[in-house]
Amino acid sequence: MKEAFESERIIFIEPSLDLVPEYLVMVNDIENVAKYISDRREPYTEQEEIEYMKEKIAGPDMMYSMIEKETGKFIGNTSFFNINGDEAEWGIVMTASMQNKGFGKEALRRMIEYGFNEGGFRRIYLGVYVDNPRAIHVYEQCGFKEYDRTDVDVFMEIIKPLTVHED
Repeated sequence: MKEAFESERIIFIEPSLDLVPEYLVMVNDIENVAKYISDRREPYTEQEEIEYMKEKIAGPDMMYSMIEKETGKFIGNTSFFNINGDEAEWGIVMTASMQNKGFGKEALRRMIEYGFNEGGFRRIYLGVYVDNPRAIHVYEQCGFKEYDRTDVDVFMEIIKPLTVHED
């Protein structure tokens, strides 16, 4: 596992095919995970997940798997995707057993910092299902503001604050 960076309780690593069994547990949990990340309700096969991860690893996205420092347990994946100049879309998916422990908020705060500083982004945006009020609340706590909405999705963004340089 190649470490990329960390936060207080999380090690962010490059995604790995070694984690495919963990990824499958996460994405195939329809009730607690999958219903918030896609419309698909059929389990992914191991081969489908391997092919998906190969594409992600080779592609332009900035994807990281998250590991709990204290226990070494897999938490989930987070990424910047749809990168266009100084803008990127952000997403996160967390395995059910690691939800409701503050890891999502910690990961988001660290990814905002990473995206603005190391990623060079000025704007980070996301889409979240309207029926996921818990996630919307976390995004608002971390500084995201709603800029659009449909019957299905809420679209939110955070803009890098301008820094004032004194002479």
